[in-house]
Amino acid sequence: MPELSHRVRDIVPSGKTGWEIHFAALTRKQAGEELLMLTAGDHDFPTPAATVAACEQALREGHHHYTQLEGIPALRRAMARVSAQCTGVETVADQILATGGGQGALYAAVQAVCDAGDHGVVVGPYYATYPGTFNAAGASYTVVDALPENGFEPDVRAIGAALQANTRAILINTPNNPTGAVYSHRTIEQLCELCCERDLWLISDEVYWTHTAGTPHVSPRALPGMAERTLVVNSMSKSHGMTGWRVGWLTGPQCIVAPLIGLNLVSTYGLNDFVSHAAAEALDNDWGVAEIAATYDERRGAFLEAIAGAEGMEVRGSQGGMYVVLDVRAISADGNALAWDVLEREKLAVMPGESFGEATAGHIRISLCSPVEVLQEAAYRLKRYVSAQLAAA
Repeated sequence: MPELSHRVRDIVPSGKTGWEIHFAALTRKQAGEELLMLTAGDHDFPTPAATVAACEQALREGHHHYTQLEGIPALRRAMARVSAQCTGVETVADQILATGGGQGALYAAVQAVCDAGDHGVVVGPYYATYPGTFNAAGASYTVVDALPENGFEPDVRAIGAALQANTRAILINTPNNPTGAVYSHRTIEQLCELCCERDLWLISDEVYWTHTAGTPHVSPRALPGMAERTLVVNSMSKSHGMTGWRVGWLTGPQCIVAPLIGLNLVSTYGLNDFVSHAAAEALDNDWGVAEIAATYDERRGAFLEAIAGAEGMEVRGSQGGMYVVLDVRAISADGNALAWDVLEREKLAVMPGESFGEATAGHIRISLCSPVEVLQEAAYRLKRYVSAQLAAA
């Protein structure tokens, strides 16, 4: 039979996605095994009732058809309003491209700024799709790791040292997945100075901007000289409790958003009609935003309290987002092996740090997408596991 294109084969060259432990545990749980799963960043509660009702109404009103490729006008206006809140920069609808989730926005951003043979810098730890997104554009990339000892705050000098003659973009994520690190104003400022000096695009994944636990979120788009060179990735998945609805958007200068409408033409052909109308109302009314953020603040605090004092584990980052990262290198340098062992011994599924790059090797990520009592039980099982490992050493 004919061969696949190199483009498709090279998106995930190893054939591994980093989610192997999650799907293995999910299969076992669905078969009836009693497991605690703290792997995926998917809410354990439904989308706010008002959003669901708005979607039902849109269906009854006949919103069953094709939509504008860039997003319906009401949705783009609502996204522009929220982008202004997120980034601190006045935003108009023509600076918005509605996409299929945050991943659709990330894909559009990389496709927009990188040709085949170009180079990007990815700050690690990173969300698991980042490398594949550059691969899909035919671009190479260098990962610059933010160190756990620095709370996963990036070293801008190291980023500068990784730039090449064909570097077109730097990709950052704050609040960060997986670490929960919220980059400081000074770090963002230094990154912006570097981008202006080297005439680079800055792709800023700000999907978790509402989950900061009181730590100020700083968008690079708000800093001098950056509005024309920053592409902000955003989504309703985490902030509005809408993971399965697949609604995201890219914010950027109009000169780059307009050509990207063509990318939607040949990929998604626009968003779902009735979902678009419901999403616009959810954005206009901030349905669920404050409540969801408060829920994760409570859960983070409860888990951190429950895990406090555990010998052999240390919390790293974890100021925001929906996760807590634990440094387990005192037990094992291989977070992947430890995560599989925890699954077998404690019936607890967590994500190995290696799923998010080498910066989190020897770490595990705890998803806070479970009730407080489940998180407390997970902390108890982790403490029990670590105690047994230390006793056997």
